[in-house]
Amino acid sequence: MSEDISVRPIAHVIGGRKEPTDDYWGGTQAIIRIDDPNFTAESVQGLDEFSHLEVVFHFHLTDKTDLHFGARAARDNPEWPKVGVFGHRNMRRTNWLGVSRCKLLKVDGLDLHVEDLDAIDGTPVLDIKPWFKEMGPRGNPHQPPWVGEMLTDYFAPNQN
Repeated sequence: MSEDISVRPIAHVIGGRKEPTDDYWGGTQAIIRIDDPNFTAESVQGLDEFSHLEVVFHFHLTDKTDLHFGARAARDNPEWPKVGVFGHRNMRRTNWLGVSRCKLLKVDGLDLHVEDLDAIDGTPVLDIKPWFKEMGPRGNPHQPPWVGEMLTDYFAPNQN
């Protein structure tokens, strides 16, 4: 079953990182500029009451031929087990979608000032949602040990 779904950006990331990297996103500040003319200041009314956002974006700079549908080790590290595409969170996705949770620092008109957004300058943003703690994981979340090893420095302070 195949159907096309059309989406268009509602915003773009301004500032922050210029190049995608695997680690050291901690403290990275950027602006999510809502630039779709359909949105007005009413669109963000009340958003400043939230501490965090969930942002859906498009991995716009990735090599579209670099897809891996089968199992492979994260970051090509032979010390970690091979897992399938749905066991990864990287940019090698069929629809090139990323999801990030970041701190909302302030709302300035249609500019959302954020920290720890792991998207780069110019990234098209497809959706923005406030983070509701009740929508977080329920039960007792768990993951394999290699994930913690891989992400040790992911949100460590930027080394630049």
